[in-house]
Amino acid sequence: MTCKSIRLRRIMTGARTILAPLDHGVGMGPINGLTDMRKTVSNMREGGADAVVVHKGVVKAVSDSLGDMGLIVHCSASTSISADPNAKTLVCSVEEAIQRGADAVSIHVNLGADSEQEMLGDFAVLSQSCNDYNIPLLAMMYVRGHDVKDTPENIAIAARCAYELGADIIKVPYTGTPDTFEKVVKGVAVPVVMAGGAKSDDKQVLQAIRDALDVGAAGVAIGRNVFQHSQPIKMMNAVAAIVHKDKDVESAIQLLKK
Repeated sequence: MTCKSIRLRRIMTGARTILAPLDHGVGMGPINGLTDMRKTVSNMREGGADAVVVHKGVVKAVSDSLGDMGLIVHCSASTSISADPNAKTLVCSVEEAIQRGADAVSIHVNLGADSEQEMLGDFAVLSQSCNDYNIPLLAMMYVRGHDVKDTPENIAIAARCAYELGADIIKVPYTGTPDTFEKVVKGVAVPVVMAGGAKSDDKQVLQAIRDALDVGAAGVAIGRNVFQHSQPIKMMNAVAAIVHKDKDVESAIQLLKK
């Protein structure tokens, strides 16, 4: 077993995982659900998340709240007040992430953006460092730009791009239907997790997770639909029931009513 495999086991339960991205503050500020990061991380742990994704400056504040969850340090960023919010840049190295206790690192790439070339260059740098240090790389892949749309075909390109450039886990938006998402999953040979997306209806979110799992997804990376929920622990319980216990959506919904 390699060092990378050992680290992957810290952020996955068997072949599946629930990742809780909590990296929104850099771009969006202290939004609802992220003002008290210790409490938020504790809620993710109690709800059943396998790992959290945070920026390097937050690690010290939340370390005591992690418990047995894995720690993924996010290495790229942009802000909502930038002239081009789609242009992500590296803000943390693999070495620094490891020094802060990371089990894995992540990068965000927007294919189709004006700065795609630079972001792919950053991906290459981070991927090489991950290989050098035997640390897993989570690639958050989106299709965002002036003249492109996040069609199922383009999302499949984004996933394949991440796979070919060295990602160990790939996060992409749900394509809307099981059939189209299955093509995304089958187009790569590493785990694919569905992005939870913006705050939405509970049942729709849980149904999308169920559908994604049924066609081979390895789990979900869900943030706002949990940490901005009125009952974040129960919502994460519902997600965990589907991902780790293979429950149906109606069974998961019942957990929100207890």
